[in-house]
Amino acid sequence: MRIDIPEQKKLTYEMVIPIRWGDMDAMGHVNNTIYFRYLEIVRIEWMQSLGVALDPNGDGFVIVNAFCNFIRQLEYPGDILARHYVANPGRASFDTFITLERTDEPGVLYATGGATTVWVDFPAKKSLPLPDKVRALLL
Repeated sequence: MRIDIPEQKKLTYEMVIPIRWGDMDAMGHVNNTIYFRYLEIVRIEWMQSLGVALDPNGDGFVIVNAFCNFIRQLEYPGDILARHYVANPGRASFDTFITLERTDEPGVLYATGGATTVWVDFPAKKSLPLPDKVRALLL
């Protein structure tokens, strides 16, 4: 199933991620599981840029689903430009979308992915309304 990035989205973060030799598999391209690691890296870096600490004794984001569309094979060596977007803020959740392209091929998508994220009280294991500070960053 291919999930496209919605037109109504907000670019919230960009970063460059190096492709490591160890990211490749026996077929000579970046292993499919590593794409999810790249998506995680940019999502965590974005959260940290917001000052959102990952505290299991407090509240914060949790992923309730994740997806990745593999468009082209990434290969070592190279660097990836990852762009992080948000969309569809709700009471306690919002969607994140990420595009991956090589820095030496601007505008050529290699993968798109994302996740639905929910703001939760970790100890209580229950969703909470998005804090006003976080909601403001999503709009």
